[in-house]
Amino acid sequence: MDWDAEGLLDGLDGDARDGRRELLDALHGDGASVDELRAAVDGDRLVLLPIERALLSAPSYTLAEVAEHARLPREVVETRLRSMGVSVPEDANVRSFGEEDVEAANRLRAYLDAGVPLEAGRSVMHVMSGAMARTAEPLRRLFAEAYLRPGDSERELGERYAEMTRALMPLVAADLDYLMRHQLRDHARNDALGAAERSSGVLADSAEVAVAFADIVGFTQLGQEVPEAQLSDIAERLDDLATEHVRRPARVVKTIGDAVMVVSPDAAELVDAMLRLVEAASGAEGFPPLRAGVAFGRAVPRLGDWFGPTVNLAARVTQRARPESVLITSEVRDALRDGAADRFVLHEAGVKRLKGIADPVPVIRVRRPSADPD
Repeated sequence: MDWDAEGLLDGLDGDARDGRRELLDALHGDGASVDELRAAVDGDRLVLLPIERALLSAPSYTLAEVAEHARLPREVVETRLRSMGVSVPEDANVRSFGEEDVEAANRLRAYLDAGVPLEAGRSVMHVMSGAMARTAEPLRRLFAEAYLRPGDSERELGERYAEMTRALMPLVAADLDYLMRHQLRDHARNDALGAAERSSGVLADSAEVAVAFADIVGFTQLGQEVPEAQLSDIAERLDDLATEHVRRPARVVKTIGDAVMVVSPDAAELVDAMLRLVEAASGAEGFPPLRAGVAFGRAVPRLGDWFGPTVNLAARVTQRARPESVLITSEVRDALRDGAADRFVLHEAGVKRLKGIADPVPVIRVRRPSADPD
């Protein structure tokens, strides 16, 4: 192929020109079309094209053909793919799907045959897609930086990235499987399935749970004083601290910029986790203080998150906590098991009016016995 005539070597000379030509030849020989290569050059992502081609097989099926292989209606497969974040072209005749898409459609068929409701499965896949999108970005940066060398030609870097992808993706896939199995096992160990649920065959819409938030004191003001990159580092450190100091049966639900949400069926374990987290932040050099609030009651689990008045109450209580302190509601105090007196010292902290909560709420400040000033 005459890449000069195609205009894909414009502006290059010497080694850079030779490297571009070699990479174009290699990709074209591997089945990349001229239009695909031109789009990659125009988008300054030619060196990343080998990664794309190493991750997924070449597109060779239409959507209808994918559905036919799985013996499913085309509309069902399309809805499933869209819920997973997979691009579906408007033109039904475009061959934009590969072998992996056929395998995904066949898995959908297996889910349905096993009795998994279509709509419930779609919602779960939507959540999984969002989690994978958040995972893919830091993973991309990690690998891209690890394999980037000064003075690389496009051919050298493209080949190295392709080799990296083929070598590391099986490891990443195995880690994802490993993590999912651990998470499901932890849920199985800590969840309960009551007689009413076994009798009715329907899971309860809500559960009794302790809910906590911990947030960075003065984060909004901090955002006006430090660079965005430093602010991002602080939020990332909060996530790291939560991962390190929140232990089962308590678990991190999500991080929201300057805050982390944690739940547990055991109120004492959640209070203990919040104390550890606040203490860890206090001892971390250069990290702003945290404050935390804990509530206990019924909440609704949905797609990896929790909703309801108990969640809202925990968030509002957190906002009234002092720096480096943990506030709990009276329901949390009542839910603490025998022996909690050896672990915590409780001090009445008055009755607070909280935004969005109709009635004033009594709150209690909780400390370690060794940290009790009295």
